[in-house]
Amino acid sequence: MQEMPFQTQDFAKSAEIRWTQHFKEMQGTHMRSLIIAGLLAALPLAAAAAPTWQTISSEPGKRIEIDRTSLKREGNAVQAQGRVVLEKELSDFRSGSTYRVIEAITRYDCATRSASTIKRIYKKDENAIIREEDVNSPQLPVRTGTLDDKVLREVCRPPKDSQAEVAQKANEAASQLQAANEALLKKELAKAGQADKVKASDAPPAKQAEQSAIPSIKPNLRAAAEMSKKQATPPPPPPPAPTAAPPAPAPVKEAVRPKPAAKPLVIAAHTPPKARRPAASEGYMLELAQSEAVLQHAHIHWDYDGAGAPENWSKLDPRNKICATGERQSPIDIRDGIKVDLEPIKFNYVPSTFRIVNNGHTVQVEVGDSSISLIGKTYELVQFHFHRPSEETINGQRFDMVVHLVHKSYDGELAVIAVLLERGPEHPFIQTLWNYMPLEEKMPVSPPNAVVDLNALLPATRNYYTYMGSLTTPPCTEGVRWLVMKEPVKVSADQIGIFSRLYRNNARPIQPTRGRLIKEGR
Repeated sequence: MQEMPFQTQDFAKSAEIRWTQHFKEMQGTHMRSLIIAGLLAALPLAAAAAPTWQTISSEPGKRIEIDRTSLKREGNAVQAQGRVVLEKELSDFRSGSTYRVIEAITRYDCATRSASTIKRIYKKDENAIIREEDVNSPQLPVRTGTLDDKVLREVCRPPKDSQAEVAQKANEAASQLQAANEALLKKELAKAGQADKVKASDAPPAKQAEQSAIPSIKPNLRAAAEMSKKQATPPPPPPPAPTAAPPAPAPVKEAVRPKPAAKPLVIAAHTPPKARRPAASEGYMLELAQSEAVLQHAHIHWDYDGAGAPENWSKLDPRNKICATGERQSPIDIRDGIKVDLEPIKFNYVPSTFRIVNNGHTVQVEVGDSSISLIGKTYELVQFHFHRPSEETINGQRFDMVVHLVHKSYDGELAVIAVLLERGPEHPFIQTLWNYMPLEEKMPVSPPNAVVDLNALLPATRNYYTYMGSLTTPPCTEGVRWLVMKEPVKVSADQIGIFSRLYRNNARPIQPTRGRLIKEGR
């Protein structure tokens, strides 16, 4: 056999090389295909994770949307992420930038129609975040017709089941029905098999239960109690012999004697246990830590004196921490303000019926649609309430009372107008409220025919002081715009006395100013 010529050998080698390269290229193409397929498979997951914004209201200048994927339900509460998309940009007083989108994570209570904002995000557009803030706002009532009311109505609707969920529930119901039929059939077959042994009507109920093919899942509590009693009670001693004298009682063994520990257990079931004194070996620091824990878990409600006094607010609830650590707390002593030309407050107050309640901290009133406008923003009136004496002071001077009118804007900012009250002639507006003062705490009164006009409560001169502060009650949320009317309003001594019978002192002490800027209208 002749040897293969060199040309043939070279051709074979080159062919082998080409096939090797082709195989590697095919492997590379296959790997790229797998990677692309993996990326395509991941696209639906990425799309599912993105928010799905649904428009629930569109008004001139703004659009309200909610993210359906963010809804979290827990009983009557629903947590949702919503946003307001503005047509025109607004200026952020904290960062100095402008924003057009405000997103908020809010917890709505469908039963009490109240809402509490947890977090707020300001954006320049869909993606550019200006700033984020944890709000932890108090639970405020949601008024009819407001933006929060539209969101609350939407998220508090009962959830609709998808087609897959409907099919799953139908399959579960069919499976349960099939299992019940099979159990009934087995029971009837078992009865038929034992019919020639004993009739069901002649057998006692206990025997019928034993003969049943499927035993009852209900526990026999009576039988269990009797069995436990038999096990716990020792058998009686045998009777003495008739011819012999009665024997001396046998000594009771220690193991049969009832343990002394059983008695304290019975007492503890009826009376609360006494607080245990820390042992001397535990040390002072441990005892101090225990007293702090008791204070935090004793469910003491915040108040203005005693254990719930303002100096303890931050210890009563972790959410009140800012009451002690905040840098812009209210009230303050208003002094050394710079005199400037402040923009007038536009009051959009209309006559309305009202709802008055003594909530355990103050007398609080809610009225119909009323609002104020300031610096291009509208604030809806949420409620107003009273303090005695006035919480804020002017150059160290404190007034007999003050009424705080709490407003909230669509982006969640709070603005509180303070109207100072001092002794003078009787005020008709206040008297109308006092005429319908509730007889008991937390029992609101809504007179059907009585009407009040908040414009009558405002002073004739609308000049004011302004500064940034906080709520004056827990959780002491900061970022509140305060507007304190410079001119006080007159109320009678009797009207002050009526409120004093309910609340002699419900004013938070003055807080440090910490260099805050105070403006005063000229």
